[in-house]
Amino acid sequence: MDFINPLANDYAAQFSNATPSYLKEVYETTLATHSHAEMQSSWTQGGFLSLISKLLQPTHILEVGTFSGFSAMCLAEGLKVDGQLHTIELREEDAIKAKNNILLCPHKEKIKVHIGDAGEILQHLTAPWDLVFIDADKVNYAKYYQMIFPHVKSNGLIIADNVLFHGEVLNEAMKGKNAKAIHAFNQIVINDSLADTIMLTVRDGLSLIRKK
Repeated sequence: MDFINPLANDYAAQFSNATPSYLKEVYETTLATHSHAEMQSSWTQGGFLSLISKLLQPTHILEVGTFSGFSAMCLAEGLKVDGQLHTIELREEDAIKAKNNILLCPHKEKIKVHIGDAGEILQHLTAPWDLVFIDADKVNYAKYYQMIFPHVKSNGLIIADNVLFHGEVLNEAMKGKNAKAIHAFNQIVINDSLADTIMLTVRDGLSLIRKK
């Protein structure tokens, strides 16, 4: 995951404070106990999501890929008083843990966890989204994007994680299905005439996609 200089990541964390401090225990416990802890957003990435949410002050947030609930709780920081965040998790065990973690969140009443296949659930979630975070199975990124984009507000923002996929997309000959899928997704986004996008080298790569 840390193909970007780990010292740079540590330095960035040292000079960042946007991540909600109450989440430290949830974050550290997941790192220490989950067999796939690398799937959790990094501490500074959580702060980035929190800061973006506070800037946008969204009413409707969608997240595809809940995992520990850490990123959802960061995203919830900027929700308006009457706002709501919908997050989707395929794995029931992770969803249950996330629900328990979210009980610690001051915005817990605004967060709804959906358990199941995102492709099916997204057919029934069509709120006009202000902010979307995609961090799920890589082979379906393009599918999720195409399902979600029509329901994003004008000037709404989609954030896609892992768009550098451990640096594998930088290889001239990509071998893994995930890297190929992410590269295909990146091509779809850059060729979408209805979107402005910028790719950031934050952790494993984040693309910010604004609907025109």
